[in-house]
Amino acid sequence: MIYLSQFIFPSIDMEENFLHGIRETCYSTYYPFQVLPKHQVHTLNLDESVTILYGGNGSGKTTALNVIAECLKLQRDALYNKTNFFADYVKMCEHVLIRSLPEGSRIITSDDVFDFMLNIRGLNEGIDVKRSELFEEYYQDRTSGFQLHSIEDYDQLVKVNQARRLSKSKYVKNQLNNNVREHSNGETAYLYFTDKIQENGLYLLDEPENSLSPKRQQELVKFIEDSARFFGCQFIIATHSPFLLAMEHAKIYDLDQEKMCTSKWTELSNVRSYYDFFMAHSREFTP
Repeated sequence: MIYLSQFIFPSIDMEENFLHGIRETCYSTYYPFQVLPKHQVHTLNLDESVTILYGGNGSGKTTALNVIAECLKLQRDALYNKTNFFADYVKMCEHVLIRSLPEGSRIITSDDVFDFMLNIRGLNEGIDVKRSELFEEYYQDRTSGFQLHSIEDYDQLVKVNQARRLSKSKYVKNQLNNNVREHSNGETAYLYFTDKIQENGLYLLDEPENSLSPKRQQELVKFIEDSARFFGCQFIIATHSPFLLAMEHAKIYDLDQEKMCTSKWTELSNVRSYYDFFMAHSREFTP
């Protein structure tokens, strides 16, 4: 499904004309101005359900993603630190929507995922405190000479019987009910994507490979491909992960070139580096 068919960033002349009028100001940065012209990033034709912005650090792929998100007023979880000139830059952009954006459309950044994992870690720390308290309760209940005197003592009787009947780990897990720490950071990050990406929406993903193992990256690729093919989603992804770059039917813009152009994933310098590395060590891999 295509919602956003074209996005146009300010031309070099437009940027220069704007900056000419504010040269006397004392600002140390004019970001996001002067970033995308380095690779002549101007027009993105988004005629595929998955468009990838590829490039190394400083190539402008994350800047482009955040500008698009701001222009389209997409949802985001983590706060984005805008500069004094961000709004001026966004006003100079143009875009073409061929259908209205669904309500759930959003940008997902590394900060969103990281904040989510921190929140889970905070919950886990609270559980750790409760767990240590339950360890003490376990030993007290297991060795206590508790006797039932009234119905008010029933809950305590149940705990004592569990402590005497169950191992320490089972006792604690029963008392905690839901142990939040069931997933690694990578699993938590993957679940964040599958939770936020719903049917029918435009999703901008900024380096989603962060915190994901190669196996999880491949699972995310399959999820994105299925969401685009069967569930009416469109994706614009900033990445340099070979697993995501190899995504089926993805249109790739190479921002590492002197002038941005579309490329096949096998032509990208980052992918070629992986290829050369594994070919050099091919004898070390057993069949």
